[in-house]
Amino acid sequence: MSPTDVVVALDVGGTGMKCALVRPDGAVLHTERHPTDAGRGPDAVVDTILAVADGLAGKARADGLTPAALGVAVPGVIDEARGVAVWSANVGFRDVPLRDLARARLGLPTALGHDVRAGGLAEARLGAGREDRHVLFVAIGTGIAAAHVVDGAAATGAHGAAGEIGHVLVRPGGPVCGCGRPGCLEAVASAAAIGRRYAALAGVPATAADVAERAAAGEPLAADVWREAVEALADGLATGQALFDVEAVVLGGGLARAGALLLDPLRAALHERMTFHREPRLVAAALGDEAGCLGAALLALDSLEK
Repeated sequence: MSPTDVVVALDVGGTGMKCALVRPDGAVLHTERHPTDAGRGPDAVVDTILAVADGLAGKARADGLTPAALGVAVPGVIDEARGVAVWSANVGFRDVPLRDLARARLGLPTALGHDVRAGGLAEARLGAGREDRHVLFVAIGTGIAAAHVVDGAAATGAHGAAGEIGHVLVRPGGPVCGCGRPGCLEAVASAAAIGRRYAALAGVPATAADVAERAAAGEPLAADVWREAVEALADGLATGQALFDVEAVVLGGGLARAGALLLDPLRAALHERMTFHREPRLVAAALGDEAGCLGAALLALDSLEK
């Protein structure tokens, strides 16, 4: 690639899109944010993605740069080999051939990937897991999902659904998950679940950040709810370690912003669950909410190498 080459990167969420122009060495030259406005329907979201990507490519050219490829990360089940967004509740996609649509609009090589796997790729290659060959990135927000990254490549699974650690059963008979089954990790320990649990017990609305704050201040109910979530997370991560045997578990998403209040008791709980398995390093993500966008750029760069 030439010194003026850049890739266009988009990380598409249900609410907003994080977008960037990124050099091959990972340096970010320009960033933008745009509303996704998923309520307009999937066709409108696709139009917005293509228009924003096209605009970024135009911005690159106006700055004397050469857009060499496009990387797009979206939520849901993604068939990366075919470049199809198979299903996404957040943005309403059903079998959308997004890679081909983008290629036709921009005339650029295009890679389509899963948002959490893209974030995991970035954390493993550029962020908190960059010293490790085997990394499990776990994003804890409204839901919980993971990416297993080995030697800088994230596993996609046979059907594009690898990494759904949020749907590991941790509490049989527990709260009903959005997937329809009771007791999934996501139904107990996601940020949304923590807020719901506290609100149900206290009778007042609360977010996970509120619960963390109140637990730190010594409120017994908040401490109990927080402890329940930490114990469930430890069970989920212990299952992940039994399956993947990683060197590092990198925690991202909104809940990880609790810092030591989450990491310290979670490390202790995970340590208690280790028998013959090697205990992984448990660390906070380093790239914040830019990880998905940087991961989309890495997907684009990888596609050029292939």
